[in-house]
Amino acid sequence: MNHPTTPTALHASIASHRQRLLDGMSKAVAVKGYADATIADIVREAAVSRRTFYEHFQTKAECLIALYEAASRNALDVLRQAIDPARDWHGQVEQALSAYFSCLSQNPVLLRTLFIEILGLGAPGLAARRRMNTEIANFMLQVVNGNPDLDPGKALSAEMAMAVVGGINELVLQAIEDGRESSLRELVAPSVQLVRSVA
Repeated sequence: MNHPTTPTALHASIASHRQRLLDGMSKAVAVKGYADATIADIVREAAVSRRTFYEHFQTKAECLIALYEAASRNALDVLRQAIDPARDWHGQVEQALSAYFSCLSQNPVLLRTLFIEILGLGAPGLAARRRMNTEIANFMLQVVNGNPDLDPGKALSAEMAMAVVGGINELVLQAIEDGRESSLRELVAPSVQLVRSVA
């Protein structure tokens, strides 16, 4: 058993506080929206002190970016875990996108925050969005171009992978604007068609 002052226990405590703050941010935004949510709201929802907040984040925007990146990486992990190497790559793409959209639709309020509020942060938000889109595009390149049955002449380029990610993001944004957050699985078919059209 680790003593509370050991490095392992300290690291676990820090990670726990950070996760609680991200959860607190998510809850505060769900209640008030990002613009009206305050640091006081976040720490109250997280059940931590304001001092703890500032030990992890300098600003509310920095906390939102951290939440965006954590949630985006979670969605990317869902994509990775949904890949079944035993299936042909078309089947893999459909299965992965079905899992991805199911994951996104589980929390409509967080979905709106991550796809819309992040854009309101200006350059830092756009930079975070670009980083995550690049990670997803790189994953797509690995899956498509790593398929042994792929015709070498049809290898997916980095530019087209990013175009696909951007196109899928726009489909999600349109669904959010139309109030169809709970129906994201309807985007599987057009998204699969988009992937297939470029590879």
